[in-house]
This record gives sequence, structure tokens and C-alpha cells, in this order.
Amino acid sequence: MINSQPVDEFHRLNHRLMPSGTPIEYAQGSVIVPEESNEPRTYIFLEGAISLERQNNRLLLGVLTAPGIFGLGIGAMPTQERYHLHVETSCRGYHLPASTTLQLLDKHQLWRDAFYWMTWQNRALEARDQQLIGTSSYAQIRATLLTMAKWDEALRARIGVMTYIQRRTLISRSVIAEVLAALRQGDYIRMEKGKLVCINRLPLDY
Repeated sequence: MINSQPVDEFHRLNHRLMPSGTPIEYAQGSVIVPEESNEPRTYIFLEGAISLERQNNRLLLGVLTAPGIFGLGIGAMPTQERYHLHVETSCRGYHLPASTTLQLLDKHQLWRDAFYWMTWQNRALEARDQQLIGTSSYAQIRATLLTMAKWDEALRARIGVMTYIQRRTLISRSVIAEVLAALRQGDYIRMEKGKLVCINRLPLDY
């Protein structure tokens, strides 16, 4: 991501939100459906990695490694979109009603920190759109591989390259397989058991 995660702002938010939260733990492979709760919730993750998927077309918007917050502003303006949170690695954190989140933001004057966090999230989505919208299949695959290369080794060891690229781009598996095979044959990337080990270099065109 172009902009670094606003960690200091997260810690200030977490300090005030945690006392009102309900602890949660999820095992790898779990799916969290926020819409199933009786009221909108804010989710704060302290450990693990979570991916955000749009429900209507199963498009993967990205993977967030803790610390992270989902639904920080949903109490102020509910979204018409429906999302699932997929637990990529076992995670721990807490949730609280979105209405309580807004009350705490007011009480402790945390709007600046909330603004920084939500701006960072928007910039991450903008960067994703720049990489994937209106570009060729290869350019999308290349951008996704470069994103995966920035993950830590433990996360790369858990998420299959083929599945992640297909979920993130909706490109057919046959096209992805063809490109990955060519990149491996040319020693541009290294993979083991379907997982990305490293990128040596990636050509701009295919």
C-alpha cells in the first residue's frame, strides 16, 4: 500500500473502544457475516489476517493484517453493500455496537483518529482500483502478485496464489494458470505447493 497504516491512530481508538467491546476469536477458515447481527457492529482485530469480500459477486477487496477495524463509520451512514469477512489466519479481537462506537468517538474526541483510519482504508481501495480496473488480465495478475509479495512469509504460506488471484480479479482460473505457469517457467516467480515463495522480477507485458 502506498500509505502506511495509521498505527498510532489505531492504538488511540483501540484504547477507548476496547472497554466496551465483546471479545471474539475465530479460527482460520471462518466466515463472519456482519449483517447477521441484530444491529450494525464495529469489528476490531488485534491478531490475525482478515479478507473483505463483496457478497453479491464474491469479489475480494483485499486482505488486512491486524491491527484493523471494520465498520468504524457504519453507525453514521449504513452501507447498501453486503460484505463477508473471511478469516485467513486465526484471529482475535472484539466487536461493539456501531452506535456505541459513535458515542465513544464523541465522548473522547476521537474523530481525528477515525478520519485518519478511514482515509487510509479509502486510499487502499483506490490503489486497488488503479491496479485492476481497465487493465489487462496480465496487469491484474502482476499487480496481485506484487501485493502478495509484500505479505509476511506466514501469510503467504497459508493463501494459495491461484485462489487469491481469482477471488481478487474474477479472471478465469484457466487464464491465471497459464500466466503463472509461464512466469514459473521463466523463473520470474517461485511457488511451492501453490503458495508464493518470492518474486525475482516481473515483466511489464506478457
